[in-house]
Amino acid sequence: MSDIIVKDSNGAQLSEGDSVTLIKDLKVKGTSETIKRGTLVKNIRLTGNAGEIECNTKQVKGLVLKTEFLKKA
Repeated sequence: MSDIIVKDSNGAQLSEGDSVTLIKDLKVKGTSETIKRGTLVKNIRLTGNAGEIECNTKQVKGLVLKTEFLKKA
């Protein structure tokens, strides 16, 4: 996985343990939750896909987010 470069919506490189901020309100599939714009997500985990990260929020655990909706905090 170290050869895959993961970038946020602004082109900043993301790595394990970084914090990111949502730039858009996102509805979570399978729940009635909406994660609001500006939500800080700490301690992200990289997946094998360059366009996705894995994280936990206060509302939802084990969430996979697309990097196009994130910016590095």
